[in-house]
Amino acid sequence: MANPWAGEVAIRLDGEPHLAKLTLGALAELEDALETGSLLDLVQRFEERRFSTRDVLALIVAGLRGGGWQGSAADLLRVEIGGGPVEAARAAAELLARAFALPGES
Repeated sequence: MANPWAGEVAIRLDGEPHLAKLTLGALAELEDALETGSLLDLVQRFEERRFSTRDVLALIVAGLRGGGWQGSAADLLRVEIGGGPVEAARAAAELLARAFALPGES
């Protein structure tokens, strides 16, 4: 079970539960994976609902790797994410929100 106070988000890959979390290392990996812009630009795209599927994929990969998953973006392309693209986008947005929220903020 994911602990929201620790910034964790639950994601199901091929029916198996995984924890995702944007640790500092995962954020650095995410920033490196972004072709344009900064993490602040990424947050703004999600706030304005103008994010891409590439943004979602990069966030999910970084979060899963921050949670201990050893896969890559190529691996994620071959699995079924529980809830499909809509759930993947929701989980990505939640990862961002939890990574940058102070404890007690909703």
